Amino acid sequence: MNNKFINLNNLQPIKIDKTFKGWLNEDSLARFIVEIVNQLDISKIDAQYNASGSPGYPPKMMIALIFYSYASGIFSSRKIEKATYELIPAIFITQGLHPDHSAIAHFRKRFLTNLEDIFVQILLIASEMGILKLGSVSLDGTKIKANASKHKALSYEYVCKLEDKLQQEIVFLMAKARESDNGENNDINIPEELQRREDRLKNIITAKATIEKRRKVRYEQEKREYDANLEE
Repeated sequence: MNNKFINLNNLQPIKIDKTFKGWLNEDSLARFIVEIVNQLDISKIDAQYNASGSPGYPPKMMIALIFYSYASGIFSSRKIEKATYELIPAIFITQGLHPDHSAIAHFRKRFLTNLEDIFVQILLIASEMGILKLGSVSLDGTKIKANASKHKALSYEYVCKLEDKLQQEIVFLMAKARESDNGENNDINIPEELQRREDRLKNIITAKATIEKRRKVRYEQEKREYDANLEE
């Protein structure tokens, strides 16, 4: 007599393709974060590692894991470690590695200032791409995009305000991490035209270049104002 249910074999290994196809949607938050982090310059962090001794966890992997966790409402180092065993997105980010909570907490503490700047860069790129929600972090680049076509100075003003707002958001997330709090596990709200990986990568690179130009303009303007004040 045929069994009407599929037999489960608890001893049979589960095979997951390295690309996690069929396990993780193309428009997932984890994929998006990894793609952005891979485009960022983290040479200041890399420079602080010595060539001698046992190899450490790749910094970009740790950055992506911590940011994904914060954006998903997971702040405790122990819960982040647990996620690398239980959550497919976290397993995708670490590619099966399991940094323990001590390593996660040490990395966060050691590179706190660098992480704050990197996390703001991630949010700026997402906002520039027109993404309205990144996990539990709400973004709004619509005002900037609308004003950019009207008046460059107005666009610049909004860009500065957005960067300051996102900086405050990161400070809040870092504070939540210190409290070791935990919230809902949200995902990414990504426009339909960016759901294909090839399109996302091109838009990430374009957005990153645009933001770097804006930062240079902001720096030069603030320097001129500072020099003018000195002269007075």
